[in-house]
Amino acid sequence: MRPTTSLAGLRPPRVPGLNFTAVDFETANGFRGSPCAIGLVRVRDGNVDELHFRRMRPPEGFDRFDPKNVAIHGITAERVAAEPRFGDLFAEIRAFIGDDILVAHNAVFDMEVFESALEVSGLDSPGFRCLCSVRLARAVYQLDSHALPAAAAEAGFHLKHHHHALWDARAAAAVVVDIAEREKISSIETLFGRHFIGPEECEPFRAPREYESRATRQVRSYGALFDARTPGVDPETLPDLMRWQDEGRNLPPNPEADPEHPLHGEHLVFTGNLGIPRSQAKELAAAHGAATSSRVTGSTTVLVVGDGFSPEDLQSPEAAPPLKARKAREVLARQQKGQQVRIVGEEQFRSWLGEEWPLPQPAEISAGG
Repeated sequence: MRPTTSLAGLRPPRVPGLNFTAVDFETANGFRGSPCAIGLVRVRDGNVDELHFRRMRPPEGFDRFDPKNVAIHGITAERVAAEPRFGDLFAEIRAFIGDDILVAHNAVFDMEVFESALEVSGLDSPGFRCLCSVRLARAVYQLDSHALPAAAAEAGFHLKHHHHALWDARAAAAVVVDIAEREKISSIETLFGRHFIGPEECEPFRAPREYESRATRQVRSYGALFDARTPGVDPETLPDLMRWQDEGRNLPPNPEADPEHPLHGEHLVFTGNLGIPRSQAKELAAAHGAATSSRVTGSTTVLVVGDGFSPEDLQSPEAAPPLKARKAREVLARQQKGQQVRIVGEEQFRSWLGEEWPLPQPAEISAGG
């Protein structure tokens, strides 16, 4: 199909004045900045006015396809081998969006895709604002599930191909138009504002960015693991950097653990996203004689911070996003009062575990291991 299809003038206005562009991304792997397809739907007066769909190669160095993602959307590296990269297509994407506010079913995700993909492509961000159709659906529709297929069905739209970027963008647009029609509201800002839903934002920035997003900072610590050019990487071992962190169980320390191990006798708390599930990190710590907790207490001796935290962040903690998390703020406050708590990043934690770290060590991958 052609990348852009115009449907202007086919129908009279459905909701006069309701104008926006819906967006949906599919990604190649568990890093947000690996878009391999984008769907855009321009809505004018409540009608679909123009469609834009492109498959693409993700940014270079972050373009290894994870079988888990392929199983969801069906896009493979071979299928996009001849396509331009995200950075080559961004100008036309930006031109299609224009000055529109965006809509997406999980707006946080799509804004983070824009942010990370721009960062790793070395491109400036013009700034985007995106309203979340799943939050609007939850506020209005009485459904057991507000996932896109169910919300789209409530809006009267049959989502024939879920996880196809253009179809998903069309479905998100249909949800917003249906609710605007039900509530007789023609302004997109007024519609969402009525339900106290503000936009998610990808702020404007100039490349290279002084402080990259947490998703980009985290993926950079994995070296060449996500780089399709690096040999010897089993795609099945790629970390999922988008997962929701479940605290998991706090297991008792292993009484037979080596007392010389650096984790032995420590009391650990985790915050932020790691390359492995937090529950697995706790199991590994307990196996080496460490106690773990889901909250910071007077017994806490180590806070392990994900989200791309680096020791340099401690020089200006007020400006480092990973240290703005509740647990990190509490540890910093306790340090000021004299409690001895070390703050370490994922790199330090995985170095303590050595060969027991369940993912390939970046240094080994970079060396061709």
